[in-house]
Amino acid sequence: MPVLHQMHVSGNCYKVRLAARQLGSAIVLKDYGLHDGSTRTPEYLAKNPNGRVPMLEFEDGRTLAESGAILWYLSEGTPLAPADRWGRAEALKWMFFEQYSHEPYIAVARFWLAFAPKNELDKKLHLVPEWHAKGNAALGVMQTHLAKHDWFAGGRYSIADIALYAYTHCAADGGFDLDAYPAIRAWTKRVAAEPGHIPLSLAW
Repeated sequence: MPVLHQMHVSGNCYKVRLAARQLGSAIVLKDYGLHDGSTRTPEYLAKNPNGRVPMLEFEDGRTLAESGAILWYLSEGTPLAPADRWGRAEALKWMFFEQYSHEPYIAVARFWLAFAPKNELDKKLHLVPEWHAKGNAALGVMQTHLAKHDWFAGGRYSIADIALYAYTHCAADGGFDLDAYPAIRAWTKRVAAEPGHIPLSLAW
């Protein structure tokens, strides 16, 4: 059975858990600590030289890192992957947007403001206004799209929604006010109502 190397509070790892649960894909979780350096050991780096989670490890020894790549692998040929060429391109567009314009600010603000030791946070406080400005810009892009569409790709719930939902629905942890984005609020409720949905906090 594939092993998901993960940290439970990580939104990137939550994406994979959520997709796997909704697809009925059997996986085993191997948890790592947030501050203990366990993803920087020689053993882990031999499997993923980037030293990050999530990483999906298969029975034959192959490993697949990066949450978007894992989502794409798990969803191929399933209802979570858009069936047509344009829908798949849309999904990739939003998944790239999430990693480049969304996650670096919304997820980073969440980590530092909610999980980092205070003495380390103090060194980063000068960056908070930038995180909030650029994170809110990304939320504005999502709000504009969701004001006209229920979902992000292919006209239905897909891995594009999972990718964006993971850090958006808990953005308040990083100091973002989702009440300013009513279309996003409505979309998060639609995502949470999808069959097989599990919250970030739920143990597998």
